[in-house]
Amino acid sequence: MTIWDQVAQYTVSGLTTGAIYALVALGFCLIYNATHVVNFAQGDFLSLGGLMMYTFLVGAGLPAPLSFPLAVLAVALAGGLLERLCIRPAKSRQVMVLIFITIAASILMRGAFKHLWGKEPLALPPLSPEAPLRLLGATFTPQNLWVLGMTIAAIFLLVWFFNRTLTGKAMRATALNPRAASLMGVDVHRMTLYSFALAGALGALAGVLITPITALSYDVGVIMGLKGFAAAVLGGYGSFPGAILGGLVLGLLESLTAGLISSVYKDAVAFVVLLLVLFVRPGGLLGLARQERA
Repeated sequence: MTIWDQVAQYTVSGLTTGAIYALVALGFCLIYNATHVVNFAQGDFLSLGGLMMYTFLVGAGLPAPLSFPLAVLAVALAGGLLERLCIRPAKSRQVMVLIFITIAASILMRGAFKHLWGKEPLALPPLSPEAPLRLLGATFTPQNLWVLGMTIAAIFLLVWFFNRTLTGKAMRATALNPRAASLMGVDVHRMTLYSFALAGALGALAGVLITPITALSYDVGVIMGLKGFAAAVLGGYGSFPGAILGGLVLGLLESLTAGLISSVYKDAVAFVVLLLVLFVRPGGLLGLARQERA
């Protein structure tokens, strides 16, 4: 295998991982835009998505085309419950207090996952047969295509939802100015609830897609959540295009570093680059440009 074939292979792997980071980062941005809260339970939505897919597919014996949407719907419901039971009843509206509530919810969720599904790793089969494909010197599996294709579909669906539907426009108005949106008749609490549910759905989608490639366990979403958060910050926290760009950049950096240098430095290099970008552009790759236009 030539060096160019290796680079092509690492690029495919990086784009696959980066797409997952982008989905998690989009979930972070959704909740941040609605509440200005960093939801540290976002990674646990990813874990729950994989675990629910395992429960429906392996435990209940349901077919994959039915297990997939059921898993996403179940985690969307969990996201809505997090907002309804933990965030909305909080007496304090201070952002720091609400952030600590999400941290506590994350710890509680992981404890529940450990109790219900155990500590042993679980195996989730791929969504389609794993006959390897080869293109431009890179070998990839259909699961890679599922990850990339479903991520692109989710992005286009989000764009359509926020620009073409009344609920999506109401959520955008709530994110821009909750008080003004409320005066115009928008139910701000309901829009916030929808933001958490949609963030849960994105996390579940990421979990269902990535777990056939990686291990499935009760705490698999912890590191993925941190990487998704880093991707959101790298791209410009709160920016949807920035979340997508940050996820892809972070995934490519990790893959190329692991393949061309050493897997020991994979995580370190990604976060070092993140820090360097923030030193040069504190608003992230796209956040600063957005501020300049304003």
